[in-house]
Amino acid sequence: MSTLTQSLKSGNWRALVACFLYFDTGFTVWVMLGPLAPFISKDIAMTPAQTGFLVAVPVLGAAILRVTLGNLYQAFDGRKIALMGITLSAIPSIVLLLMPSAPSYTLLLVLGVFLGVGGASFAVALPMAGSNYPPKVQGLVLGLAAAGNIGAVLDGFMFPGLAEHYGWTRAAGAALPLLGLAALALVFWAKDRGVKSGSAPRAFTSFFITVFGLVALVLCVHAGAFGEGKAGVLLLPVLGALLAIAVLPRHYRGVLGERDTWVIMLVYSITFGGFVGMSSYVTTLLISLYSMPRIEAGLFMSLLAFLGALVRPIGGMVADRISGVRALVILLAAISAIDFVFAAWMPPQGAGITLLVLIYLCFGLGNGATFQLVPQRWQGKTGLMSGIIGAAGGIGGFYLPVIMGIAKESTGSYQMGFATFGALAGLAFLLVVALRTRWMSWALPTEIAGGAVLAGSVAHVE
Repeated sequence: MSTLTQSLKSGNWRALVACFLYFDTGFTVWVMLGPLAPFISKDIAMTPAQTGFLVAVPVLGAAILRVTLGNLYQAFDGRKIALMGITLSAIPSIVLLLMPSAPSYTLLLVLGVFLGVGGASFAVALPMAGSNYPPKVQGLVLGLAAAGNIGAVLDGFMFPGLAEHYGWTRAAGAALPLLGLAALALVFWAKDRGVKSGSAPRAFTSFFITVFGLVALVLCVHAGAFGEGKAGVLLLPVLGALLAIAVLPRHYRGVLGERDTWVIMLVYSITFGGFVGMSSYVTTLLISLYSMPRIEAGLFMSLLAFLGALVRPIGGMVADRISGVRALVILLAAISAIDFVFAAWMPPQGAGITLLVLIYLCFGLGNGATFQLVPQRWQGKTGLMSGIIGAAGGIGGFYLPVIMGIAKESTGSYQMGFATFGALAGLAFLLVVALRTRWMSWALPTEIAGGAVLAGSVAHVE
């Protein structure tokens, strides 16, 4: 405990708390359609695939917007960007509160993009928190800031109960006081000490082009403009990613030509994508598989999210000592194995819940381990890389509920969905193993004689 206290005192702990609250409330807003989906379906008729698409749109919105929001952070003050993000992510709650009746499915899809701005807070909260601390504690600090994904716990506790008593449109308004609290913390406590470069006006333009471009793409997919049925939905992340990349400054696109970037992106699409995608869909999954009552399913979703968020800083601390590379080799193998066990067995409720708990623990530890590597490999580009890698995580989170919904609708079972993600986790495991030796040269650059690792050797984060 004394080591933890000393680490927190080595920087600006108030700024860290502000970043945590910003990400925490952003995450709460981001995934709130997941626990509300069973209530929404009572007012709006949806197929399993449509339900999966609805809860996946905010996930995709955050994934794509993280790229241009990370680019904006490189050029402009993080505190002001965060306050703008809070304002935009409050729009859906305000609109739903003012609606005299249930909105249309189409309007919910549009609002889902703005909910995604809350999840995009990742690209600002992490580098802004890290900028207030020295290099040797970056794994811990980034893990604590990113533990804001504990906001998903509030979703499961708050929204189902409120929706049961007051209706789901009014329940959405419960996010507004939380966003207000985060805004106050940012105003009075947040500091951004990151080095800035590039054109702020151009970065703002790129961000808003991406926001409204995503709205247009989602509406086009819903209208069948890119193919009827599932084709357009599966194509949407690709089109969104191309949009975000197109508006980035040319010199920033160079990181996309690096093999390490793509491997880390795949890893994070498994760990964080699994966490957020399952958090968006697990309520529906539990009701479908085990006939769990809606409020009970929402509460269990909160428990899973709490476990995954709680261990994320632990993943960062472990990675500070043994390297994120070694940690990820173990965790990716475990995630793949759990997915395949689920696919092969489709276990009864007790065993299924046990497996879900285990996989959430792996997701959380893996998230912390992944971002221990980023400031070492990409010094001076942590804002941009947080956005790009975070985007990959969000895209993984988009595909999870979509593919689960498609699998259920097409085959009557979730087996193919679990098998698909088990195979992807297995591929990520093999790639990290193949690159392990080279990655260790920068993952733990300082070694003492005899080969023992010198803990805390994290490169400078700008």
